[in-house]
Amino acid sequence: MRKRTPLVVAVAVVVAAAAGVAVAVGADGRTVGTAASGGLPPATAQVTRQTLVDTESFDGTLGYGAARTATARVPGTITSLAATGSQVSRGKPLFSVDNEKVVLLYGRLPAYRTLGPGMSGADVRQLERNLEALGYTGFTVDNEYTSATATAVRHWQKDLGLPETGRVELGRVIYADNAVRVNSQQADVGDPAQPGQAVLTYTGTARVVTVSLKVDDERLAKQGAKVSVTLPNGKEVPGTITETETVIETGSGGGPGGGSDPETKIEVTVTVADPKALTGFDQASAKVAFTAAERRDVLTVPVAALLALAEGGYGVQLVEGDTTRIIAVETGLFAAGRVEVTGAGLAEGATVGMPT
Repeated sequence: MRKRTPLVVAVAVVVAAAAGVAVAVGADGRTVGTAASGGLPPATAQVTRQTLVDTESFDGTLGYGAARTATARVPGTITSLAATGSQVSRGKPLFSVDNEKVVLLYGRLPAYRTLGPGMSGADVRQLERNLEALGYTGFTVDNEYTSATATAVRHWQKDLGLPETGRVELGRVIYADNAVRVNSQQADVGDPAQPGQAVLTYTGTARVVTVSLKVDDERLAKQGAKVSVTLPNGKEVPGTITETETVIETGSGGGPGGGSDPETKIEVTVTVADPKALTGFDQASAKVAFTAAERRDVLTVPVAALLALAEGGYGVQLVEGDTTRIIAVETGLFAAGRVEVTGAGLAEGATVGMPT
């Protein structure tokens, strides 16, 4: 469930006779009202120049980000599994099938075919980059799987205790963006492995905040945008949107056969400027404030200073010594109890009335 902070705008209505002010506002809504003495407002506020930010808040989850699933691609028996909570880095095994290691490599392109001499493509380059990072040499990192690549692969396979084929069979490597943390085991040692079977789930290794937004709120999910995170202890820390992903959430209950229709969501990953601030929180909730709109260097008054004009639109009551006058204003962004205003005669530092 998400919680969204509603914006409530309160508008005071002016009755000219009760205020003792003769209001002369023309059809254009900008003509300055006639100055009047006496009848000063019960309270006043200052016109300020500032950056006005409208935020929308949603509930998020502190953890390690979205979990992904590592599946078996070859038949056999599961003979080892990385421990839940352990971290696995490049070249290390996630699990073993028939005592042959299935190792983690870094990359965004999933393994989708067996690689061998004579083949070419982006997946070849991705494999060669990993071999180079692991210290294997003698080949050129490019899109071509040459005999030199095969030699490096044989050396790598020997070090892993795998058959030295010079080919990388489908199902012997799993690619992830970086090092991973094992989130849960989906099988046990000794279980039969079938292609497509879930073996374990994993996440990233850094603590992050994950927020699930409706598609209607996609405008808030801009990668690189700044947000504010309120932790369970009430502390606010700045954060940045580092990843957004469209996901399909399967429903449960309420529909035919016990299930509801799937729903498309925008999954947002937020990192905080000070990761130490998240220490001690595991799978806890946090509130994330997204910037819905921002106006820089604008004149603002409290929302309660707005007056509804008889012919439509809004005005404010300018207080000038012991006299007051009503001027029409145009409103812009409403946020944090203040509103952006423009109007003839309105300036930073001016005093406006706050009607009751």
